[in-house]
Amino acid sequence: MRATFVTRIFSPEVSAAAGILRSWAIAFRDAGAEVEVVTTRPPQGMVPDDPAGVRVRRAPVLRDRQHYVRGYLCYLSFDVPLFFRLLFGRRADLYVVEPPPTTVAVVRLVGFLRRTPYVVRAADLWSDAAAMVTDSRFVLGTLRRVEVWGLRGAQRLFAAHRPLADRLEELGVETPMTAIGFGADTESFTFTPQPSPPAPVFVYAGTHSEWHGAGIFVEAFTEFLPRHPGARLRFIGNGQERAALRARADELGIGDAVDFHTPIPPRDLAPVLSGATASLASLKPGQGYDYAFTTKVYSSLAAGCPVVFAGAGPTGPFLEAAAERGVGVAVPYTVTDVVDALERATSESPDAAARARLSAWTHETYSLRSIAQRVVTESLAIAEP
Repeated sequence: MRATFVTRIFSPEVSAAAGILRSWAIAFRDAGAEVEVVTTRPPQGMVPDDPAGVRVRRAPVLRDRQHYVRGYLCYLSFDVPLFFRLLFGRRADLYVVEPPPTTVAVVRLVGFLRRTPYVVRAADLWSDAAAMVTDSRFVLGTLRRVEVWGLRGAQRLFAAHRPLADRLEELGVETPMTAIGFGADTESFTFTPQPSPPAPVFVYAGTHSEWHGAGIFVEAFTEFLPRHPGARLRFIGNGQERAALRARADELGIGDAVDFHTPIPPRDLAPVLSGATASLASLKPGQGYDYAFTTKVYSSLAAGCPVVFAGAGPTGPFLEAAAERGVGVAVPYTVTDVVDALERATSESPDAAARARLSAWTHETYSLRSIAQRVVTESLAIAEP
């Protein structure tokens, strides 16, 4: 069977989607499929690390100032050529598609013309997320229609979690859905013993956009820092809130204690997490996105690093249910509660043996490999040559 992955982002780029899709491509290959990935050239300085036995076709794309494919001009710079790349490219038995909605819509159109089914990795509902950055009824209505149209044409949606699947059903998406759950790239994220830092170190790794509300940690750190001189707050990743976070840290007089780093590869990030006091994650409540799960917590736990989570959604209940494993703490989205959580994480920071046990449990329970195998099994049943 020929499976063609269609995605604007793929390894070696640093993102959850890139790692997930890489694991899926490898799983399809290991199941005997002929795998091709239609994607973009990585940012300058990143060297492709394409999996053996997987053909990767890359093309130029417009990127934003942080060298990320984000925003609809960037998306269209991928989607418009994509139509012709797929229409005149090698015939596939199945397309595996990563949003945005415009990409899914292009695949639905090409799939109709070439009589090729497709499945979608539905990690988010983009039209809900867009409501946090614009109140234009025209923009939101158009995006909603495009998104729902693309999802309805798929043979199956692999939803990141059950609440998202429920939300899609509310919008009238009747496509068969599988809630595949979450996982970590356990080949990259694993625990390696690190020297104990002289003062607490908290790491926020990943995207920091409006709906994440990462600014709560800057506010809380203002109260935490005087009691813990030398403590560090590190943001690793990118996002539209970066400039605002930096400016706020300077305004509060803690700019020297807050670091901002561009994304780094998972294998380089894992040791950073292994040595951190805790990782940080948040989801600002009341933004219409309260059903989302902050998937990066699995990568942190796989590296043996407990999590401090603030906000809404299913992440908090997950951490609370697994509290006996030392996964960390979930608190309401308030400065006072976050300060208390940072204090607790500092006083209860696990030793190397406890971190190794946390990592081993996560590897056994939440590996991306097992999720990828499930995706392959259900996809092969859809598209037999």
